[in-house]
Amino acid sequence: MSIPRVGDLKIKIFADGADLESIRAATADPCIKGFTTNPTLMRAAGVDDYKAFALEVLGLVADRPISFEVFADDFPTMADQAREIASWGANVYVKIPVTNTKGEFSGPLIAELSHGGIKLNVTAVMTLDQVGRIGEALSDRTPAVISVFAGRIADTGRDPVPHMRRALELMRHRRQVELLWASPRELLNIFQANEIGCHIITVTGDVLKKLTLVGKDLEVYSRDTVAMFYKDAAAAGYQIPIAPRPGAIASSGGSARRSP
Repeated sequence: MSIPRVGDLKIKIFADGADLESIRAATADPCIKGFTTNPTLMRAAGVDDYKAFALEVLGLVADRPISFEVFADDFPTMADQAREIASWGANVYVKIPVTNTKGEFSGPLIAELSHGGIKLNVTAVMTLDQVGRIGEALSDRTPAVISVFAGRIADTGRDPVPHMRRALELMRHRRQVELLWASPRELLNIFQANEIGCHIITVTGDVLKKLTLVGKDLEVYSRDTVAMFYKDAAAAGYQIPIAPRPGAIASSGGSARRSP
């Protein structure tokens, strides 16, 4: 089995989250090439003022791309929100959901904004049909990202790797468009996405912490795991009362002996 190395990765790793201290820490990591967030992550982090939060984040992240999402459900309001968000910084990508909650495709809005020079991150994408239709709507002159939720696809029992490989094939002639592997469930997904040539993977803090494990000796990791179980059992004070076995004699120094 070959030993993986972080230094061999060509894929761009984006940090996904809405905790300011975590974002601040990630800006000091040269492995992190960009940032993403969404309203669900922001709500979980206790954000109550969307724009104020975004501007504070942009004060920390000035040299790398970052995505902020619209949250209206009608396309005219989405368009207004997208233009406002885009005005916050040159490194901002505006997240547009692939459909609204009624399932209506966002293609006309995507085309309007992309051809108007607004960098987009089209999000919540699942199907290859969606990937193809988004690609047709995007401008060839404006950078864009298509975020395919590979982790959620895997949650349905489908293998996301061939799915993502096919998505890349659909986009191969669109040089301004990058494919983003969204919602990874484990660190291995970074290497899977890298192997097929995916451009970006967005990773939450709990997965990013595991980067220090990449390439770790498995014998050492096995022993560390045993030690963890042992220390936790001791710290908890667990005991298993053991009844004497029939015919066994307890010994303080040696093994138990059976009576003749």
